[in-house]
Amino acid sequence: MKERLLELLACPTCGGDIRLAAATRYEENEIIDGILTCRKCDREYKVVRGVPRFADLGKIEEDKAATAENFGWQWTNFTQEDPKYNEQFLGWLRPVRPEFFEDKVVLEGGCGKGRHTKLAAEWGAKDVVGIDLGDGVESAFALTRHMANVHIVQCDIFKLPLKKAFDYAFSVGVLHHTPDPKAAFISLAGKVKKGGHISAWVYGAENNEWITRFIDPVREGFTSQISQPVLYQLSKLPTLGVFLGTKLIYRPLNTIAKPIADKLFYNDYLSHLGTFGWREQHNIVFDHLVAPTAFYIPKEEFAAWWREIDASEVEINWHNQNSWCGFGQVR
Repeated sequence: MKERLLELLACPTCGGDIRLAAATRYEENEIIDGILTCRKCDREYKVVRGVPRFADLGKIEEDKAATAENFGWQWTNFTQEDPKYNEQFLGWLRPVRPEFFEDKVVLEGGCGKGRHTKLAAEWGAKDVVGIDLGDGVESAFALTRHMANVHIVQCDIFKLPLKKAFDYAFSVGVLHHTPDPKAAFISLAGKVKKGGHISAWVYGAENNEWITRFIDPVREGFTSQISQPVLYQLSKLPTLGVFLGTKLIYRPLNTIAKPIADKLFYNDYLSHLGTFGWREQHNIVFDHLVAPTAFYIPKEEFAAWWREIDASEVEINWHNQNSWCGFGQVR
């Protein structure tokens, strides 16, 4: 943890300023172990292995803890990077471009292994705070600790230990895995300054009826309940089907016979998926099967979120014909 993060922190219980009470270990300007306290209510929070910890998984709701545990395992085992992440990330943030990040204080709601946190920092953000509830913060910290403008915090998105001090907040693929996606979105928007902006990408209900009807019962009743190492192995079988289909059918047809490819089932998404290799496709399949909670949001419901926060200049885009990207200004 870098000491300048203290300027952005606030007690998640009372909103008081956070101060550094003790630092027991430093490494290269990072506080690796220490104690933080609230100036107002005197609550204490630990810094462990470089990450301030504002959440105790043993004391949070069961559904949140299960999601944090499952995704935490994922992000500590799928740590690969891919040069296509840049394009993929920008697709989810449309219409945002890299230059939009310049000199902004940025909040990421659900940083996972830190790959988007890192990109935001590389694109010129003044500071980027990546938050997550699970053990993925360990991977995120390891990936970004050398970057002077990156901070990783372990906390609950519904109880953010942060001030209303951000120019831009974004959440990619996280809100729909929380118990209350709209409330999580509103919590994130609540940390954006007047005139700042927010982006969100969520699963869409439209075009995903086959998932909610056939895949979700398997995920809810089986794959999200078994151990992650076992699922890691089992998920290789559906990954093989996806990999062969995208590489041998979808990508070639989209290259040489686009009118025919457009008639294929789920073409936009599976064609996009075909640009990735085995490791990333395995990660994506595992991601869909491991989540204890997953909501598919209709466009009208998603649009209502933006009205709820009284956002202006809202732009909602249909992404790969299976998900929604939103962008707006906080008034």
